[in-house]
Amino acid sequence: MQIGLEPWTDADLDVLRRANTPELTRYLGGPEADDALAERHAEYLSSGDAVRMFRIVVDGAVAGYAGWWEQDHDGAAAYEVGCVVEPAWQGRGVAAAALAEVTQRALATGGGRPVVGYAHVGNEASHALCRRVGFTLEGTGRFPGADGEDVEVNVWVIRPA
Repeated sequence: MQIGLEPWTDADLDVLRRANTPELTRYLGGPEADDALAERHAEYLSSGDAVRMFRIVVDGAVAGYAGWWEQDHDGAAAYEVGCVVEPAWQGRGVAAAALAEVTQRALATGGGRPVVGYAHVGNEASHALCRRVGFTLEGTGRFPGADGEDVEVNVWVIRPA
């Protein structure tokens, strides 16, 4: 199985739509309205180095997306990473390969910035993925959720060597 990352393009709005399901957004506040997806897609296309998004491709088929974006972490510049893998591709190492690749790219671009991942405390699959890719659990934090309620997350970090 060949897993790779390809740059985000105008044609990738459908990748966001396919991932906008209750199952895949359960720990992210739930599905977004179509206009919000379109805005996010436009941001991915126009934000230059501040956001780098990629579609995950497995043997020529799109399996989800991964990327990084600028984030303040403990008062310093960092890159936050994330990935979403469609259900048909889960459990096959796709997320680990994609997250490892996007993390390495962020570290190479980051000029010494750490790479962070924030995973809902209840999302055991994301915690296992972070451990597998080599992130270190550095604590917990709280972020505003989509419904206005704070969400507790585990804070995973990889620091440049």
